[in-house]
Amino acid sequence: MNRKLIWLVLAFAAAAQADAPEVEPQQFPSLKPLQQQAVAAHLTAKIIGEHHYKPVALDDALSEKIFDSYLKALDSEKMFFVQADIDQWKEARTRLDDAVLTDDLELPFTLFNLYAKRAVERFTYARTLLKAGFDFQQNESYQYLREKEPWAKSEGEIRELWRKRVKNDWLQLKLTGKGDKGDKKIAETLDKRYANFLKRMAKLKSEDAFQIFMNAYTMTVDPHTNYMIPKTSENFDIAMRLSLFGIGAVLEDKDDYTTIKELVPGSPAALSGKLEVGDHIVGVAQGDKDAMTDVVGWRLDDTVALIRGPTDTVVVLDVIPSDAGPDSAHKLVSLIRKKISLEDQAAKKTILSLNDKGASRRIGVISLPTFYEDFEARRKGESDYKSAARDVSRLLGELKAEKVDGVLMDLRNNGGGSLSEAIELTGLFVGAGPVVQQRNANGVITVMNDNALGVAWDGPLGVLINRGSASASEIFAAAIQDYHRGLVIGETSFGKGTVQTMVNLDQLTHTQAPQLGELKLTIAQFFRINGGTTQLRGVTPDFSLPMTSDAEHFGESSYDNALPPMQIKAADYHAATGKPDTLPMLQQRHDQRVAKDKDYQYLLDDLGEFNQRRNKTSVSLNEAERRRERDAMEAKLKSRQKEDGAKADKPSSNPVTPPSVETDTDLDTDGDQAEVKQKKKSKDALLYEAAYTLGDQVGLLKTHPDPASRTPGKPLRSAKGN
Repeated sequence: MNRKLIWLVLAFAAAAQADAPEVEPQQFPSLKPLQQQAVAAHLTAKIIGEHHYKPVALDDALSEKIFDSYLKALDSEKMFFVQADIDQWKEARTRLDDAVLTDDLELPFTLFNLYAKRAVERFTYARTLLKAGFDFQQNESYQYLREKEPWAKSEGEIRELWRKRVKNDWLQLKLTGKGDKGDKKIAETLDKRYANFLKRMAKLKSEDAFQIFMNAYTMTVDPHTNYMIPKTSENFDIAMRLSLFGIGAVLEDKDDYTTIKELVPGSPAALSGKLEVGDHIVGVAQGDKDAMTDVVGWRLDDTVALIRGPTDTVVVLDVIPSDAGPDSAHKLVSLIRKKISLEDQAAKKTILSLNDKGASRRIGVISLPTFYEDFEARRKGESDYKSAARDVSRLLGELKAEKVDGVLMDLRNNGGGSLSEAIELTGLFVGAGPVVQQRNANGVITVMNDNALGVAWDGPLGVLINRGSASASEIFAAAIQDYHRGLVIGETSFGKGTVQTMVNLDQLTHTQAPQLGELKLTIAQFFRINGGTTQLRGVTPDFSLPMTSDAEHFGESSYDNALPPMQIKAADYHAATGKPDTLPMLQQRHDQRVAKDKDYQYLLDDLGEFNQRRNKTSVSLNEAERRRERDAMEAKLKSRQKEDGAKADKPSSNPVTPPSVETDTDLDTDGDQAEVKQKKKSKDALLYEAAYTLGDQVGLLKTHPDPASRTPGKPLRSAKGN
């Protein structure tokens, strides 16, 4: 399944997968559409055509796009279909709209059944290749990224592709130590892996085919309009309530691996310190004594089902670390499933004490993982309901009492949340005034204001963002930038500037039992107060740090059909004027500092290697060559660890001394935990450099006072669009 059509799923609960008989190609059950699915499809088309932010007619032109999207969802790497399969469906390219509008879904289901038949054929063939084994002394390669390649022209060509795929699977197990028990054990492991795929194909239901087709349709309109069958809708609701039982990891399907996309703050996965974004989960076991289940190539929802489980139970993950190659040794991570509450995701503060060439600064860092709000408690009128803005306001008061020189808001990987919280948070720094504009499908523009009478912090401010900062994070960062209130640091943000709402199709048709599912529909677009938009463009930082994300595959611009940016009239707002241009001096000091910063240079080195690996589409199938690559990578990591250990034992001669960390006493209850957190923080080169940059800004503004600077909440003059 195409990874862009799979929502980020929070791994939080357990279910064992029932056994099913092995399946031969001719035994695959042909799936048929259900009557309620035809109703749901027709109703979805009507809603999109009438109520989407940019209504799109379901016609032949859109049908062609849906067809391409559907093929991509079924066979994104072109490993199942051959060119003859595609050729026989040429006429179908303009008939998918008719399938929806005439309540006859036979055509998309026929195409899905062909995919399933081909998939079973390919994996059945893969199992036959395990009997003879492979010669790894030959110089040949396997192209594992084939999205941009043509379809295989014949059965012979696609069988050759599968021979190389199986050979690569075998070699990976051999290099990771799985082959210590011999080739027989490797063959058994792979045979079980491929057999499990065939078992899962036997369990496919009509709703599986329907959801894939419907998302091919809805996401052709825009990336954030999605259809959810009742089961998927229920999981989505659980995630939105933040009442999670499990490890707290956001997962995605990437190149046949279940990959960690995000660690939920306060979750077992995040607190363990043993998992990182980018880690591949290749196996799951229920408890320390349970047999490990290989999940390579599994559907994402099947893997999540294994990770699910009751609170206080143990799940063990077999993991390939993100900083290691696929051939490196695995690690086992044992976690206890827990319920993750709003308190676990609350804003937290630390103080970094910096010393750069004799200049001492104390920078307060507030980490905000999401714009949370206890909606239910607020609705009930509870005075102490949980709120991101409230918590940040309290932390700002504490930092002010501790006399910090500046405040850095860390919004990295903050994917958004409550819009009202983003507006209130902005008011803590700029006072009363417009924060964001919203335009609906009818062109009506609403300016959203914060009504704060004063500010919680009027001192130097920095906002640290990255590609994972989206939606509400972008609204906040853009407003701070438009008001000239603070320095936005980091990398260009995600670029999501659209608004969605949930439409329950059963409620529209007064259906009692859940049958039709839900539609997540794009209904509006956000705009900055200067009239620009974060849509597609994101927020461009004032001061850039290295790009740590793959912008080609992550972010709004990675979608082929993202809604385009627009420009509207600026709101009536008042920005600071006459500030000196400190960016050239900040850049100069940054360059001098990071040239001597080993951790920062390590980061640049890692990013360079990552970019090289990212651009590779094939891998060698020669064992000696693969071993050399793996050994070189592992030797480099060991050298770093040894160097870091030696550095820790010696006083630094660097004029930039590593920051000391003062942690919030509410967060750390014992010395060991504080030490672990400080050690982890010391590796965050980007956070430290952002803090040093804000410290430089503090010093420069002291030596270059701004006589015309605005006191937040007390505007000097109107400034529109700048």
